[in-house]
Amino acid sequence: MAAHKSFTIATNVQVYFCDPRSPWQRGSNENINGLLRQYLPKGSDLRPFTQDDLDAIARRLNTRPRKTLSYRTPGDMLEEAIVATTP
Repeated sequence: MAAHKSFTIATNVQVYFCDPRSPWQRGSNENINGLLRQYLPKGSDLRPFTQDDLDAIARRLNTRPRKTLSYRTPGDMLEEAIVATTP
């Protein structure tokens, strides 16, 4: 996020930097880490996984409804954001 100021100006989205060693400030990040652990246990060797394997995991996670998104999926939210900003 070296260009966070440019990002904020271009998108009007504020960037928040959490304090080190403060997982309670990164709830969504900690949640996705937990979801990833269902597929990739902590300490897993990622070398056996192909890019297709990792893409499949990402697809499963991005099509999983989330309570914090009113039971919409991250993919749905991204699509809405793109449509809303497309002239």
